[in-house]
Amino acid sequence: MKNGPRIYNLFPALIGPIDRWSEHLFRIAAMRFNWVYVNPFHLLGCSGSLYAIKDYYRLNPFFRGSSRDSDDELLRRFVDAAHAVGIGVMMDLVINHTAKDAALVTDRPQWYVHDHDGAVSSPFAVDPADASKRTVWHDLAELDWSERPEREALVTFFSDVVTHYVNLGFDGFRCDAAYKVPGTVWKRLIGRADAIRPNVLFAAETLGCRPDEVYQLNGAGFDFLFNSAKWWDFRSDWLLDQYEQFRHIAPSIAFPESHDTPRLISELAAGEDPEAAYRLRYLFSAFFSSGVMMPVGYEFGFSRPLNVVTTRPDDWETPRFDLSGFVSEVNAMKSRIPALNDEGLERRLTTGHASALALVRYASRGRNYAIALINPDRNAPAEVEVGATPTVGNVRLPADVTPGADGALQYSNGKLRLRPLELRVFAVAADRDRA
Repeated sequence: MKNGPRIYNLFPALIGPIDRWSEHLFRIAAMRFNWVYVNPFHLLGCSGSLYAIKDYYRLNPFFRGSSRDSDDELLRRFVDAAHAVGIGVMMDLVINHTAKDAALVTDRPQWYVHDHDGAVSSPFAVDPADASKRTVWHDLAELDWSERPEREALVTFFSDVVTHYVNLGFDGFRCDAAYKVPGTVWKRLIGRADAIRPNVLFAAETLGCRPDEVYQLNGAGFDFLFNSAKWWDFRSDWLLDQYEQFRHIAPSIAFPESHDTPRLISELAAGEDPEAAYRLRYLFSAFFSSGVMMPVGYEFGFSRPLNVVTTRPDDWETPRFDLSGFVSEVNAMKSRIPALNDEGLERRLTTGHASALALVRYASRGRNYAIALINPDRNAPAEVEVGATPTVGNVRLPADVTPGADGALQYSNGKLRLRPLELRVFAVAADRDRA
């Protein structure tokens, strides 16, 4: 299942008790996702944040519901249900910090970072564009992963956590703030999982950090990194530069929104067609990198953000639209095109000033490639020079494989015309469907 993960983020606080999680699996499978990712479900600290973990082995009582079964049995049952419909299960692995009121803070104070007054420090993130700006999470206690004798016990503790959940049947881990933990530590944890069951997937969350923090993960054994495609303007060079910088460390996963971002609907301009914008952003995410992820509610145009403290099942909304069928077609297309499951060379075929954008992605082996033609303008159509062959930037345009394409391609005088917010995908050597 490491090939081209198509991940559905089932945000547990929006769904409710664990016995309700399985109710979503059939529709997730129908959308051709091969992974479901669940945010932390552990016992929480006093702040109530899903990421303020108080005990790594106990289930949040809210997710237990009224069941009398053990925590492990409830989790194993959900994992088994996902496997029954062909879906792997990924959970969060949060090892940069714990809740400030976790028992470990008192029992193992030597495992934590302390400030000059001796108090346990809180983790923070630095704005890459302005180092003077910091976001501090005061409800969290930062674990000290510096190279020192105490680190060995810390590695052993989290190796046991990994072992526990792999033995429950979990297939992968989304590694929260992975860049804040040394790559040498991750290598040991990943090796531990691999010794229990080969091919457990590890995906590193590396958003908003400095390049050197990502580079230090090289060689750790990560299968995927999360990328920043969600924030691209379709014009500037930085995303393609980032892609080329990091693709040799591990292939990447793109997303149109996540539990850490506002809902896309809140970012659209007045008068912009929301359904067209949602289609473009999901199709682009699926095209741009080897993996793709989508949070629950994206398919329905939900507007309430997924909040790690306050979100509850009552926040489920009436759908604005239902893109489930379109998402299914996109995922099916992605599954069968080799170049979309492989982090090979990707480059722009048009200039940054062109009204439409053309990207080409190559498989790292063979002659397979795919081209995306994109018109990001929400109001005006755009044209791409293709000539008579047709070609874009001296690359032959292969067969149109665009999911849910509305209408035939519009050629005129050697140009291909794209409607506002239209994205067309062309691919060569589309193989049989892959799981």
